[in-house]
Amino acid sequence: MNKLKRTLALVATLAMATTAFASCEKDDKKDSSAASSSSAAASSDAASSDAGSSSDAGTPDGGSTTAKSEEVGAIDSSLKTGGAEFTVTSWNSDDAEALVKMFNEKSGMTAKFVNMSTDGGGAAEKYNNMFQAGEDLDVYFVEADWALQFVNDDTKTVGLDKLGFSDANFAEMYEYTDEIGKDFNGVRKGASWQAAAGGFAYRTDLAEKYLNVKTPEEMQAKIGTWADFQTAAKTVADASGGKTALADTLGGLWQVFAAGRTTPWISNNKLAIDDSCKEFADLAKNLWDNKGVMQCDQWGKEWLPAGQSDATMGYFVSTWGFGDAILTGAAGGKDGATYGKWNVCVGPQEYFWGGTWMVVNPGTDNAEECQKFIKTFTVDNATIKEYALTKPEYCNNKTVMADIIATGEYKDTYVHDNLGGQNYFEVLDESVKGIDLKGLITPYDATIKAQFIKAVKEEYIVGGKSWDDTMSTFKKAVKAEISTLEVE
Repeated sequence: MNKLKRTLALVATLAMATTAFASCEKDDKKDSSAASSSSAAASSDAASSDAGSSSDAGTPDGGSTTAKSEEVGAIDSSLKTGGAEFTVTSWNSDDAEALVKMFNEKSGMTAKFVNMSTDGGGAAEKYNNMFQAGEDLDVYFVEADWALQFVNDDTKTVGLDKLGFSDANFAEMYEYTDEIGKDFNGVRKGASWQAAAGGFAYRTDLAEKYLNVKTPEEMQAKIGTWADFQTAAKTVADASGGKTALADTLGGLWQVFAAGRTTPWISNNKLAIDDSCKEFADLAKNLWDNKGVMQCDQWGKEWLPAGQSDATMGYFVSTWGFGDAILTGAAGGKDGATYGKWNVCVGPQEYFWGGTWMVVNPGTDNAEECQKFIKTFTVDNATIKEYALTKPEYCNNKTVMADIIATGEYKDTYVHDNLGGQNYFEVLDESVKGIDLKGLITPYDATIKAQFIKAVKEEYIVGGKSWDDTMSTFKKAVKAEISTLEVE
């Protein structure tokens, strides 16, 4: 497949989810719980300036110059071993269940999966309650929106170096994933098995009907910038008599657009509102008024069913969303009305949505199992490849994914056939190369992003308020959530 046209070399902020667009755990169902621990609060500015500091020089495609090693060192004597039961805890079963199953089959060890059965926003609070109650936690999963409140708290996460891991073990990870797993001192606390880059998935029949588009490359040329995207959206709306929107929700738009911020949300403990905020609000209002975006909520009851009618042409989708979570669900499953009628391209800019990091409780009594679990899915290339092909998932290893793409190997048929045989890994590979988070991460990103889109939708777009009034509402909401932050 020819390389898709990459239209914007924009860097990404910590995007991923807000009330309107959470990670795989659907945080947009309610406001994300992003109250940080005291150590995270004290480190917000350091996180902005120091996140991702490393002794390794990076390569242009976001990799490390350190040679990869699959050998890990000794476990620090401060960590306990030999516990009765090794647990892996997550807010839902979407990824953890498959990981635990594969681990138990391959490792000779036994992990028990503890399902918290909540959304990502509620998981942070539940974890804090578990720590307070002294409940059993060994490996547990954190989502990027609120990971820093745990990563920056030494009482709740341990440096992976104490589990025997070195920079060389993670040399093939995409650099942005490594940034999120490090605390404000640059200590690696978490590792992710996935690189949750995203693209724009669209109905091929509607694209041909309204845009005269027959290939993903042609679609990319039509929507490769935000200006192009707005033009295409108006064309589709006009040609369909307002019955078909190009984009699914404001939440999806913001998820992607926010990836273009080049400054952190917090600078010197002050809320930072840059020019891109107004740019997005005007773009979103234009699409809303011209029926270029559906006027429904992401994860709402009308959202996915729209994929089986002509109400929307496309969805913004990350690696975890190509199955039933979004795209195949939107198609109605294998017997659905639009199953097999989808393709994907990068869209107006590169972005990522979601991602989950494995972290370890310093109080674990199963350090050997913790080491083995993390090693299996973030260090061992053979297992990473198997998981990528069978889950399927775009995994966090440049060498493995490059090999899969080069050979054309692809074992999944459910997702593959819905995309008309297109291998979406090729598209996500294009997207992931445009992601850079150095200096952009703060512990409060989820809360701020959620309040921003809420204010823009309710005040600016629907309410018709001025930009100044909208920002006043936004600032008050942020101050109410983060009392220690200076909001001018």
